[in-house]
Amino acid sequence: MNGAESLVRTLLASGVDTCFANPGTSEMHFVAALDKVEGMRCVLGMAETVVTGAADGYGRMAGKPAATLLHCGPGFANGIANVHNARRAFSPMVNIVGDHATYHRAYDAPLTSDTEGLARAASHWVRASTTSAAVGADSAAAVQAANTAPGQIATLILPADTAWNEGGVVAAPMPAPARPKVAPDTLRTIAQALRRKEPAVLVLSGHALCEAGLVAANRVAHVTGAKLRTPTQVGRMARGRGRVPVDRIPYMVDAAIKTLAGTKHVVLVGAKPPTGFFAYPGKPSLMAPPDSDTHVLARPEQDAVDALNALADELGAPAKVAIPEGAIKPQLVQGKFEPEAFASTLAALLPENCIVAEDGVTSGRALFAPTFNAAPMDWLQNTGGAIGHAFPCATGAAIACPDRKVVCLQADGAGMYSLQSLWTQAREKLDIVNVVFANQIYKILMGELVSVGAKPGHASNELFDLARPALDWVKLAGGMGMEATRVDTLEGFADVFKSACGRKGPFLIEFRI
Repeated sequence: MNGAESLVRTLLASGVDTCFANPGTSEMHFVAALDKVEGMRCVLGMAETVVTGAADGYGRMAGKPAATLLHCGPGFANGIANVHNARRAFSPMVNIVGDHATYHRAYDAPLTSDTEGLARAASHWVRASTTSAAVGADSAAAVQAANTAPGQIATLILPADTAWNEGGVVAAPMPAPARPKVAPDTLRTIAQALRRKEPAVLVLSGHALCEAGLVAANRVAHVTGAKLRTPTQVGRMARGRGRVPVDRIPYMVDAAIKTLAGTKHVVLVGAKPPTGFFAYPGKPSLMAPPDSDTHVLARPEQDAVDALNALADELGAPAKVAIPEGAIKPQLVQGKFEPEAFASTLAALLPENCIVAEDGVTSGRALFAPTFNAAPMDWLQNTGGAIGHAFPCATGAAIACPDRKVVCLQADGAGMYSLQSLWTQAREKLDIVNVVFANQIYKILMGELVSVGAKPGHASNELFDLARPALDWVKLAGGMGMEATRVDTLEGFADVFKSACGRKGPFLIEFRI
């Protein structure tokens, strides 16, 4: 067999059975191998950022990597924004990047680039195959790297001649190492600090945000009085009725500082120290009080669930602790869009066991607290700040979990970065309800302009305005083969959303706000 066939067979043997692709000439032997070898689901994306964003959503929900197929360095560069988001979410991903044949690179053809350098900028593991005989082993190593906790980005560069030359060898799967346990001394030290009953906050991220992790954290909070918080963005979180309600640290610096004011102990569980999304003149970078102590209970790659339970045991917490209910009861609200009112309406309507992919930007900041009492769900967010994430993330999540309804909440300006995702959703007949917040402005940038101390003027208004000409999301969706409608009131949204959730297949709601 050739190298490309050994790659496909090794990926399948290693548990990678889904490939999001935007191939070019250098990848044709991989494509030909897919025709020969059954078992790999191939999903076409009309832009590389859709391909990598979908692989991100798939990895978060499937708990294993999908492959991407990208065309040379520029193709990887086109997809790098959502590779960045996936890295921040600890999503497992295997990127296969075709490249010029090894002997052709010396001639500096138009697509020649530093593919390896581009890959290293966004990947944990990078390798370029040198012979067809090495491709199988290299691909097995890539899958192993992607599956290594907390979830990694592996990028394998495949020169065209290593794909088409004979001599390919299928490699055996390589097991990923188990999550390391937290040292007993760490548990005892943190337990000692929490026993002082000084104000404390546990910041939960990554592995700690699964249902078992939240239950364990609730045990710690019950016996110590510590507050539970997540970072501003979460990769995947179990939320809704019956799940421990944990709010985010706010995005705005002043609000984040207020939330953490008075804290004496910040305990990091798979998280980094609370940090401002950006630096602002005259404001701190770290959100916790300067006189607080920071403790690392578990690094992202460690077993956070085990660490939280062990800490709870060390503190003498009961094995079972009642889960508090959220304070806000979901209810349908009428009138024009307003963030809290929309959040309450959405919470009342979300289907059981759905998946929410959210990149609502300014329109989505009020969504957490009102949805504590919504139906049980998984919530996926844009973790890296590269906008236009929800459309492709929802696409990948729907392919990973075809039996679950996916709700995609996407800001309009951000959605223009990846609107080709709608075409893939329509093509694959994915069960996704897309909600586009159409405020016709880069509202977040207007707020950031004020936050850095500048004053809005003619130039800034021109750069942030999306209303000339106005984006027509109904027509954009229709052009991609998707049914869509427009609403401008909460009651109109409720009617359409309920109807869309009651049927199968992709749909888009443009909410003019």
